[in-house]
Amino acid sequence: MKLEAITWQRMAERLAGHLDDVRAGTSDDIGTGSWQRVGIDGAPAADTGLLAGLLADALRPRGRSVLVVAAGGFLRPASLRFEFGRQDVDAYLGGWYDTGALWREVFGPTDPGGTGRVLPDLWDPVTDRATRSPYAELPAGGVLIVHGPLLLGHWFPFDLSVHISLSAGALARRTEEGERWTLPAFARYARETEPASAADVLVRADDVRHPAWSGCPGRAGTG
Repeated sequence: MKLEAITWQRMAERLAGHLDDVRAGTSDDIGTGSWQRVGIDGAPAADTGLLAGLLADALRPRGRSVLVVAAGGFLRPASLRFEFGRQDVDAYLGGWYDTGALWREVFGPTDPGGTGRVLPDLWDPVTDRATRSPYAELPAGGVLIVHGPLLLGHWFPFDLSVHISLSAGALARRTEEGERWTLPAFARYARETEPASAADVLVRADDVRHPAWSGCPGRAGTG
């Protein structure tokens, strides 16, 4: 796959324009009344929150309501995450994130006919307690952006998915020492889920200052 150099800001603007184009090109009520859901997938070292924030900033001046949800706010309690030890790769891949809560509290309310009443986070891993955050009201026609690791293996209903890829070397360099035990988990994720192929948009960010991407779906080049 050919990738072209682009800035993060320009990428966000292009993605925002693509979402607007898709919405404008849908003639029925689903296009104008329902929500668009974007997934930005990548290891913690890929800093998915950067692109999520820039995309939100690019959408709001276009008149779009936006809610950004970090997958990290939906970790399961420590007693469940660490049931088999604090560095269990299998548990990290399949048991750290409360995917059921994401379906129930984030994706369900933004299904067609949903309420738009989304819980922005559920669990604080520092205090290991429920966050008790209030629900956020995302108006119909708004954009939900979910970002974080391991998002593309759960059949989440993204209208647009982005995977921020790091080479094995870059991932190792940019992963904090105490988190390097997760590297085999991301290697398995790359083999078994193939997020680079599964995503609508691939971003290579070995050098965070100089990302490259595959472009918006259905379009060649970046401009």
